[in-house]
Amino acid sequence: MNKTVWLLTLAQALAMSATPIMVLLGGIVGAQLSPTPELATLPLALTVVGVALTVIPASRLMRRYGRRVVFLLGSLWGAGSGLLAMAAIQASHFWLFCFSGIMLGGAASIVLQYRFAAMEAVPVTQAAKAASRVLLGGLAAAIIGPELAVFGESLLTTRFAGAFMMLSLICLASFVVLLFYREPESLQDESSSHEAGRPLPEILSSPMIWVAILGGMLGYALMSLIMTATPLHMHHHGSHSLADTKWVIQSHIIAMYLPSLFSGWLIARLGIVPMMLAGLVAYLATVVMALSGSDLLNYWSALVLLGIGWNFLFVGATALLPNCYRPVEKFRVQAFNDSFVFSAQAVASLSAGWLLHSFGWQTLLLSTLPFIGMLLIVIASWQWRQRAVSQA
Repeated sequence: MNKTVWLLTLAQALAMSATPIMVLLGGIVGAQLSPTPELATLPLALTVVGVALTVIPASRLMRRYGRRVVFLLGSLWGAGSGLLAMAAIQASHFWLFCFSGIMLGGAASIVLQYRFAAMEAVPVTQAAKAASRVLLGGLAAAIIGPELAVFGESLLTTRFAGAFMMLSLICLASFVVLLFYREPESLQDESSSHEAGRPLPEILSSPMIWVAILGGMLGYALMSLIMTATPLHMHHHGSHSLADTKWVIQSHIIAMYLPSLFSGWLIARLGIVPMMLAGLVAYLATVVMALSGSDLLNYWSALVLLGIGWNFLFVGATALLPNCYRPVEKFRVQAFNDSFVFSAQAVASLSAGWLLHSFGWQTLLLSTLPFIGMLLIVIASWQWRQRAVSQA
């Protein structure tokens, strides 16, 4: 794997450490600051909304100015969001904290483009491995982020304000790393190309692209629904300690990215569809484990399975997507894909607090089953059509 991929992996490890801080503390700080319990997870949910809102503008900026400029600006934007969150906590201002979540989501949407930059830096045959390698940076983020959150909990006078100061510092560290990033010449040539490519409706007429989009969409949405609700349910409803809650979330994020050590290899050996199906099986096991009890081990096992399922689904969908477009069409299709994926994630995150408060933990878990079934049907339909075409 070339040095560009490793550099993006390091930048991902640093920049993505900001997200686990919000995942761990967003609902807890939200519960302290929010006017009603239903709004406790709103700051974390608005982080996902910020991702969805920023995907298309960020992609357009990258097409015009290149990925490097936007990557650097994204790191500075993330640092600013951490400072704003710190100020909001110190002022006990719930809505300002929510706005900092939107800002952090905007920075995160740019970090999520690192995987595409890595895939463009290697031959097509190594694209899946490059994507999984960059996602492996999230493994380090899973350790760094929660540790910074706990370290910063009492660092300043106001509880948790120091954690978001650490968020700003880690984003600035990613900025320094990205100063060494250079875009491949082929990518610069494609960015300056005036070729229009096919109309979007023609690209979207392929069943394959909808398997890729829905795989990423439902993979992220179902993961976010359960992950967003878990810290609040554990800490506030289940009376588990912050340390135990941190351990569960940390283990979940490690499980999201640790399979990236071998998921690219598995795709090469087994194929994309078996990987995505394995991800759905892990999601079903998550629901079963979470429904079977409220002990620490139940939460831990469920969230680890959830992380593994997300990795298999998301890496599989990411590897499938480039097969659906031509090089000149990549910015448009990538932006379209990510806008669907992270809009679905935003809806799921926004729904988590309301579902948990209004209907309870079990109903929230059971609500994921129809969506798992829907993706199984879409994959089966695509495979059946492919088989029918090949036989014809």
